[in-house]
Amino acid sequence: MFINITEMRVFLRIGVTDMRKAINTLSMLVQDGMKMDPFSNSLYVFCNRRHDILKILYWDSNGFCLWQKRLEKDLFRWPESEKEAIEIDSSRLGWLLSGLDIARAHEKLHYTSVL
Repeated sequence: MFINITEMRVFLRIGVTDMRKAINTLSMLVQDGMKMDPFSNSLYVFCNRRHDILKILYWDSNGFCLWQKRLEKDLFRWPESEKEAIEIDSSRLGWLLSGLDIARAHEKLHYTSVL
């Protein structure tokens, strides 16, 4: 991708998406199904039933971009959730694309005192 994903929000559409869908239908899924703005500074990630194909849709100032990755062997570790969509950070997107399970990462801890 030719964008700085660290400055973008990343949303996964949980469940199965038909990978025959292209830009128009995926952008409608973002707007109507996920109730989000497809023109925002965000990446929207979709996965197929077999978990071997991902598509990423985003708006790039004057048009939509669609990126696809198909695994020849192995599967993406696609999360299961009751939600329609979940937000992850850009580092977890990198983990997902590398085949790691984003749900098993250590949680970020926040402390207010050392004692």
